[in-house]
Amino acid sequence: MKTTPKTEDVLKHIDDTFDIALGKLLELISIPSISSDSSGAEGIAQAAEWLKRELSSMELMADVVSTKGHPVVLGRSAMAPNDRKPRLLFYGHYDVQPIGDIGQWKHPPFEPAVIEEDGVHRFYGRGASDSKSQLWTFIEALRAWKTVHGEFPAEVIVLLEGEEECGSPSLPDFIEAHRNDLACDVAFICDAEMWSATQPAITTQLKGLVHERITISAPNPDLHSGHFGAVAANPIRILSGILASLHDDAGRVAIDGFYDGVREIPDAVRRQWRELSGQTELFGDVDLSGGVTEEGFSAIEAMWARPTVDINGVTGGNQGPGERSVLPGSATARLSFRLVAGQAPETIRRRFRSHVERLLPKGCRVEFEGHGGSSAVVLSQESPYLKAAARGLEKEWRTPVILRGTGGAIPLVEQLGDALQTECVVIGFILPSDAIHAPDERYDSERLRRGARSWIRIFEDIQMQAQSQA
Repeated sequence: MKTTPKTEDVLKHIDDTFDIALGKLLELISIPSISSDSSGAEGIAQAAEWLKRELSSMELMADVVSTKGHPVVLGRSAMAPNDRKPRLLFYGHYDVQPIGDIGQWKHPPFEPAVIEEDGVHRFYGRGASDSKSQLWTFIEALRAWKTVHGEFPAEVIVLLEGEEECGSPSLPDFIEAHRNDLACDVAFICDAEMWSATQPAITTQLKGLVHERITISAPNPDLHSGHFGAVAANPIRILSGILASLHDDAGRVAIDGFYDGVREIPDAVRRQWRELSGQTELFGDVDLSGGVTEEGFSAIEAMWARPTVDINGVTGGNQGPGERSVLPGSATARLSFRLVAGQAPETIRRRFRSHVERLLPKGCRVEFEGHGGSSAVVLSQESPYLKAAARGLEKEWRTPVILRGTGGAIPLVEQLGDALQTECVVIGFILPSDAIHAPDERYDSERLRRGARSWIRIFEDIQMQAQSQA
């Protein structure tokens, strides 16, 4: 008599085949799929085809779909028109950041190997954490479930993007063109952090994002500072004054109307977050000395629930190694605005530009570069899929799930929610100590294994939920 496989059988399969799964992931990490540099085009194409083969090997219908930029890898299970199974979409991105200064890496960025350090088995490489290990957790979970049960836990869509690290410029058009292919009951976005190395989290609040580039130009080209420094316009000094005017002494943004529509943090949420402040590894090894937190708010409150303006870079004048006493003809700054619920990207952009124009001296001119942006997202904590994910995570990690916010932005959450009118659940297994976007980015094999096992627990809960409603 044939016995029906149980969840424990799938978890055992994850454990028994883990070395194979880890070896494949290291192979994926070794592919230099850098999306923001033309030199990465070959690696992007190689990674996309590699992932297509892996999805096809699991009996998903997989394609590499061209876009105006880098391709999307799309995998789908067989869809039965009259089947009442839930339809689950899983998102990950296979592109990675540039490596930066290779001299700062102790481990080669595209030659990953497992190294035991203080009892932890780690592997290093660009994309090891952000975000190839992330997507590999749900791919291996789907593979294991299909192998043991002979079918997937639900109807499945896998969406793997190749442009996340350069702003996802092609993704909105792709989603719009493939709305029917992507239609789902829930989208799981696996590109987020745990609360700590032993405690899982689900992200329910994400900030919006606006980028701006401004260039201040004087009426003249570069001039001799000895001759004209006392009388002619200096764009760096003008730009510095404008940048300094963006905040007041209490750490608040001083742009007129910037806080219009921003809601206060509910008392219950504030109490919860302040209790979490003393328990978290949120800041990792980051020293906050010298930083400025908006007056009246804790660090977590400022990071998760208060809008910000940050100066990301300033250039102008003499940038070379030698002395050159020049009065520059222009100066440029790049800024990012992290928005909260109630703020519209284009409104913030317009008010920032008006602020700059009011402070611009006569005879000088300003050029702005920037468009679009994403709004903040607050996800429902009452979603049945979020609750299923929380129960699954708690079962695997044997500790309560933290419902957290983040200072980061994932524009895809807004795009999928708006285009597909679907719920999104944002989870992941990254840690602040993973050196994301930095030299020696890393991950560890135990987190990978338990991440895959977590998805199995979530599948089980979703199946039980669907069966109870049938």
